[in-house]
Amino acid sequence: MNVRRSAAVLAAVAVFGSAAAPAAFADDASPSPAALPSGLYGKTDPKFDGVFRQSYALLAQSMEGVEPAEKAIDWLTGQQCASGGFAAYRADASAPCDSKTAVDSNSTAAAVQALAGVGHEDKTLKKSVEWLKSVQNTDGGWGYNPGLPTDANSTGIVIGALVAAGENPADVKSKDGKSAYDALPKLVMDCDKDGGAFGLADPKSGKLSPNADATAAGVLGSLGRGLVVEPPKDRDATGSKCAKPDTATQAASNGVGYLLDTLGKTDDHLMSSMPGAKDKPDFGNTADAVLALAAADQKERAKKSAEWLAKNSADWAKQSGPAAYAQLVFAANAAGMDARDFGGADLVKQLNATGPAPRSASKSPTGSASDSDEKKDDGGGVSVWWIIGVGMVAGIGIGFLYSGNRKKQQP
Repeated sequence: MNVRRSAAVLAAVAVFGSAAAPAAFADDASPSPAALPSGLYGKTDPKFDGVFRQSYALLAQSMEGVEPAEKAIDWLTGQQCASGGFAAYRADASAPCDSKTAVDSNSTAAAVQALAGVGHEDKTLKKSVEWLKSVQNTDGGWGYNPGLPTDANSTGIVIGALVAAGENPADVKSKDGKSAYDALPKLVMDCDKDGGAFGLADPKSGKLSPNADATAAGVLGSLGRGLVVEPPKDRDATGSKCAKPDTATQAASNGVGYLLDTLGKTDDHLMSSMPGAKDKPDFGNTADAVLALAAADQKERAKKSAEWLAKNSADWAKQSGPAAYAQLVFAANAAGMDARDFGGADLVKQLNATGPAPRSASKSPTGSASDSDEKKDDGGGVSVWWIIGVGMVAGIGIGFLYSGNRKKQQP
């Protein structure tokens, strides 16, 4: 899924120590814009999020009837390794991938959803889907990097990729005959103690703790949905009692209950905090929750959170760049709102302005794709804690710091 600030901090602290964690990424935060590929969305260093933010941007554009620039699609497909996997970013895409290339499930799954959205050739998609199948864990789920433990976020975004590529996730099984729908219920926590949330693992101990974003990803995955979620039905679905998650359906139901309860306590949005900092609104994770609730036919609650985003997310999106604008587009569509008039902002125009001008933007109120060529510095990418990438969760440490499991990775 996306904004994993808390997990990123935990992972950084686990590897570097609390004092060193921020410094570990600060030097890479703001390279010269001239050094970036012309087809890439965003203006910050793509080292940790290039494929992710590009994929989100392309998918959001396709949802809004925008034809992305050909060079933007070419940049993304050019990042693919021969095996079909994608890394977060490859500075020299002409060099072959090797055992040191950090291919991961999240970047690959995001790219699959984007390329399916823009109607790209089946060959590229097929290679990526086959790679995802080849790194499926024996329990049926996926970790961030091959060989790492299954987590809800990675498994959720891979399910979305499989669905986008025309696969039935229930039929994609591990060597032990397990599917993602067998793995996800194992990540759901106790109803009485933890409210039925999906858990996020501590990177040191592996102990699960209830986590709203892992829950949003787990719900979306358990329901077999990707990032493109249609607005829910006219009436809210009736919630069911939290119970033992023997099935993916019950796991999703438990997770929905947890999200409803959490959002009800925080004025329709989720909160996050950094070590040593006060809690503050988490815009990206709130957008994730909107998708999950909409997928579960929780129309009113999804719309309330989307309306909160419409009123409060402008500064966050401007600072964070294309992936943030894309997340808001996803949330707006899922809640049945207009992404081109989202709290008075045209998210599509703002997204288009962070990268190469699209070939067409026919649904734009101005009726002209050229409007998107008026580029402003929207931050271009993600914040220093967002660049850790999609799916930094469930006992994985930092996705770019490799353990002995790297030997299992396929270039």
